[in-house]
Amino acid sequence: MAGLPPGDPQLVSMIVNHLKTQGLFDQFRRDCLADVDTKPAYLNLKQRVDNFVSNHLSNHTWSPHLNKNQLRNNIRQLVLQSGMLEQGVDRIVAQVVDPKINHTFRPQVERVVREFLSPGSYSDEPPLP
Repeated sequence: MAGLPPGDPQLVSMIVNHLKTQGLFDQFRRDCLADVDTKPAYLNLKQRVDNFVSNHLSNHTWSPHLNKNQLRNNIRQLVLQSGMLEQGVDRIVAQVVDPKINHTFRPQVERVVREFLSPGSYSDEPPLP
């Protein structure tokens, strides 16, 4: 590991695996998911998808012979093709993830990477300028 240069794919892979074993990605995912359903971008996307699906279903008459799986797959494809998910998800990321990157995620990732690269030499105090 010491002989690998910064940015080496093998070193990057080892660091990512270490971050995963530390549970950092799971923690980030939980933190983001805990916030997502309160953000305007999520609520807006949910409303848009609900309206889209309701409008589509209003054009179909229910019958016992209706192939629900085919209808569900058709709606899924229409929603994906509409582009509303891509735009909505981008807005959700901007409202949920972006504010956490510099103040929450980066310091934790940097701490774990320092511990990985220099085991035993890490202290909780930041380096002096």
